[in-house]
Amino acid sequence: MDRARTGRGHNGTGDGNGNGNGNGNLRAGEPITKLRAIVVDDEPLARRGLEIRLADHADVEIVGQYGDGAAAIEGLRRHRPDLMFLDVQMPGMDGFETLRSIPAVEMPLVVFVTAYDHYAIRAFEASATDYLLKPVDDTRLHQALAKVRQAHSQREASGHCAHLLGLLSELSGHPMLDLDEALKPDALEQLRREDKLAVRDGGRTVRVDLNSIRWIDAAGDYMCIHTDNETLVLRATMRDLEKQLDPQRFPRIHRSTIVNARRVVEMRPHTNGEGYLRLDCGQELKLSRSHRDKLDLLL
Repeated sequence: MDRARTGRGHNGTGDGNGNGNGNGNLRAGEPITKLRAIVVDDEPLARRGLEIRLADHADVEIVGQYGDGAAAIEGLRRHRPDLMFLDVQMPGMDGFETLRSIPAVEMPLVVFVTAYDHYAIRAFEASATDYLLKPVDDTRLHQALAKVRQAHSQREASGHCAHLLGLLSELSGHPMLDLDEALKPDALEQLRREDKLAVRDGGRTVRVDLNSIRWIDAAGDYMCIHTDNETLVLRATMRDLEKQLDPQRFPRIHRSTIVNARRVVEMRPHTNGEGYLRLDCGQELKLSRSHRDKLDLLL
């Protein structure tokens, strides 16, 4: 059953600022990144004892307490905690069965808490971050939380890296782009030299042959990429596309237009220093006065 935290340091008799004596690697003045935790144990006194000890760690916030595995799984889905203190022996679904029922993408860091040390090997085989024996010793809890903080930092860094690589892979059209490739000094220029442009068009991602692009123009909050066969519409800005395209090959000729320089066959001057460009498909585009410096690229 969920229960609001009533231990020291947060909602109890502490100083109200979360200052305790067991914060491991935390230093005075540093911003505190909260570790959201749940406690799973069928013994109310054991849950309460761990709650009291955790109150001395300002960066740990208990968001739920549960007395069995099934309730814990539901709590995981509701709260998405960073950390779970999990008892091994519980009626019905024990700690190991509980872990096997949790999808990998929802799995928090796990610290097993039990009265029996012979479960230690199985706990670490289950990829537990640490293992605590009841009654929980303050020193061992301090050590376990130090491991948790380190593992949490590594997990966050890995997740952020994976997210960035995913975005870069999507932009480049290379689904297998890895960290070494992304960190190359000329990575962006290499992407610009590719013959394909990855474009999100509605719910699909399309790799467009750059040679097939005639011109690109803005339509409100959307960009229209006009190719030989179709017009693709995506939610983006002119600046987004400029970053992905080689400006020598795809110069901007107007505040709302980019053109494939290789598709320009004629330039016709107009008033006030402006001009019109005719493409090989017959389409005419305005060359604004502020972009006349692109003429060398176009003809």
